[in-house]
Amino acid sequence: MNETRINKYIALCGICSRREADTLIEAGRVFINGEKAELGSKVVEGDLVKIDDKEVKPEEKKVVAYYKPVGVTVTEADVHANITLSEAFHYPTRLTYAGRLDEDSEGLLLMTNDGELIHCMMHGSNNHEKEYIVEVDKAIVPIIFERMQAGLYLPDLDVTTKPCKITPINDTTFKIVLTQGLNRQIRRMCYECGLDVVSLKRIRVCNILLGDLKPNDYRELTAEEVDELYRSVFTINE
Repeated sequence: MNETRINKYIALCGICSRREADTLIEAGRVFINGEKAELGSKVVEGDLVKIDDKEVKPEEKKVVAYYKPVGVTVTEADVHANITLSEAFHYPTRLTYAGRLDEDSEGLLLMTNDGELIHCMMHGSNNHEKEYIVEVDKAIVPIIFERMQAGLYLPDLDVTTKPCKITPINDTTFKIVLTQGLNRQIRRMCYECGLDVVSLKRIRVCNILLGDLKPNDYRELTAEEVDELYRSVFTINE
């Protein structure tokens, strides 16, 4: 009979990430068949798992493509945010963001109840592709694209970006495909090249496209999209 580590089981139930599950376990709030769970405890089919006094079971996996508007902060609670994601995004069951998008940016955000997907998208090797359309404040000379594509040193983060793909659209607009998720990476890269970002829209994550969604709209992914997404994300992060 297959065994599953308790933190992974809780993540599969859509409660929280594995790391957050470890915190619950350490706090003594997780029980398996009435016994307090420990880090590394395992469960099998038929075991009764509770957090505090509430039974938890794996949910049907849901993955939704959401168009996050400019001005929405990707957090569930923040007293300093004008609008939080939990206030802007409404779905019949609880979903959590798998990945981030800063407040001043817009576009595709994946929402899910699958803790394993969240874990891989947020804490994995971040080699999955994310594509953006970027408009800047002045005309871009070709050497800037060359610098960005080769990798830029970002002094405030003390890191050099991975090589990326760039496709010019016009003098001030381009598409960029990243395979890492540094904080405000595109804005920092543009700044290092003497450019300020006017608008930034994410249009793709792995195989999932923003498509015709309008700000604050969402759509459920097809089974085929989910299968391809999982193959891509979990293979990359193995």
